[in-house]
Amino acid sequence: MGATASVKKSCHSSSSSSSNEQAFGCPDTADSEDMAEFKVQMAKHPHQSPLRPPSEHSKDRALKRLSSESNGTSEGGAGSSTPVELTALEESFRRFAIQGDTRATGKEMHGKNWSKLCKDCGVIDGKSITLTDVDIVFSKVKKKSCRTITFDQFKEALMELAMKRFKEKSAEDAAEEIFKMIEGKSPVILGVTRAVASPTVSRLTDTTKFTGSHKERFDQTGRGKGKAGRVDMVDTSGYVSGYKHAGSYEKKVKPGPKQM
Repeated sequence: MGATASVKKSCHSSSSSSSNEQAFGCPDTADSEDMAEFKVQMAKHPHQSPLRPPSEHSKDRALKRLSSESNGTSEGGAGSSTPVELTALEESFRRFAIQGDTRATGKEMHGKNWSKLCKDCGVIDGKSITLTDVDIVFSKVKKKSCRTITFDQFKEALMELAMKRFKEKSAEDAAEEIFKMIEGKSPVILGVTRAVASPTVSRLTDTTKFTGSHKERFDQTGRGKGKAGRVDMVDTSGYVSGYKHAGSYEKKVKPGPKQM
């Protein structure tokens, strides 16, 4: 009885292991098939440099993927640590995109910067292309819900203007010509903007028309009195306020020169 039970137990274990291999797949069988295919390839090409087995290629790919994920980068992805060289056109786009805006990233451009770019780079000639044409093209290429354009939309807008500026040339030649006008350019800074004189500003800055406590802060020439115009200064001269003949008593009492 004991021998029979042991035989049955061994048979049961062998059958269960075979069923598990069928259910989950046997890795030894897959590896043996890969090795067999590798040997066939080596037999067909005996004079070539020895190839590595497929299993090693898969291991290298897995290690490379894990290393890229640990570094936060990917092959050819947006998170790649390899710096991307900018073209001259894209560099000019970024220079004008950040003009006048400290929070700008250089990836998007507002309408006012687009108009300045077309003006500073000579795209607007006043004949075939005007400021109105520039604004119309900007509204055409941008999305309806956005107020800025990307670099791709920027190139699309330039191609639209190129067809108007260089009508005698083909689309490719016209686009190349207008790209050359912008490449390597930077915003032109003419200087400090002068304040425009207006009647409202003049009235508000005219000290002769000030009233109340504001009038006391300036003298007759319009110059500020400083602390004396802001703080009530105590008069210790001994005269009452509003007295106009201060200092005349000494002149009246003082005797005149004796006559000989």
